[in-house]
Amino acid sequence: MEYNGVTIDDTYAEAFPTWVCRVIITAVTEEWAYKAATEATGFATSAIGCPCEAGIEGFVSADETPDGRPGYAILICAGKKKLKEQVVERLAECVLTAPTTAVFDGLPEAEERIPVKLHFFGDGFEYKKEVGGRQCWAIPIMNGEYVGEEDFGIVKGVAGGNFFVMGENQMAALTGAQAAVDAISAVCGVVTPFPGGIVASGSKVGSNKYKFMPASTNEKYCPTLREKVEGSMVPEGVKALYEIVIDGLDEEAVKEAMAEGIRAACMVPGVVFISAGNFGGSLGPFKIDLKDLF
Repeated sequence: MEYNGVTIDDTYAEAFPTWVCRVIITAVTEEWAYKAATEATGFATSAIGCPCEAGIEGFVSADETPDGRPGYAILICAGKKKLKEQVVERLAECVLTAPTTAVFDGLPEAEERIPVKLHFFGDGFEYKKEVGGRQCWAIPIMNGEYVGEEDFGIVKGVAGGNFFVMGENQMAALTGAQAAVDAISAVCGVVTPFPGGIVASGSKVGSNKYKFMPASTNEKYCPTLREKVEGSMVPEGVKALYEIVIDGLDEEAVKEAMAEGIRAACMVPGVVFISAGNFGGSLGPFKIDLKDLF
């Protein structure tokens, strides 16, 4: 099939289950909330080599936050046991240390909960405080007080939703991928965890040559190897491609993000082909057919 003259491959994206925590970070200004959110989601692109996958879901206006200040919502995704560790460490090291910040549970209705006890940093000077109808802890720090909830909801989500943006040259593919990420940023409940939301080094499970590698370059999607490897997935005329990976609170959110991203990419001149990555079911149980998104 085609969309705006761009060929949509008859294939599917393979995704896998994950646990997700949604944290709302507020600060005295939008800029400082964003800086804290950026730090808290660092080194969190891929479960292959990072302790979690994480990203900034989007801006939360002052009239939507418990303390009436601007903020950003972030999603942190990992296995259930590791998720608790990552939420604790990222809030302690990246948000508690940032100027004027406060944190709140972004999934208050979730049945599953994890404790995130940072109040011990207060060394006995901490105290309980109600903010916007929520029970928080206030910790005296150098710029006043850090305020935060310590009980966070978690839900079973979906990680690894994906699609490839293929272009007739590098800039066309990159511009298409950027347009896709911009469109996805308007979708609630999802993040694109890689740098700028874009993956340049697509990978496969394991390695053909180096058995100690858990993942290696996916040679079938490397344009420079199109004539050198058997079964290349790079169409003729494609000189560059990028992968967009999406994690979300549920499968429907991931599907919506994929659809919006693909539509946006297809509007960019020079984008000629859209595909998706899968491993025949070895990665995860979620199968998202591209043709069903339209």
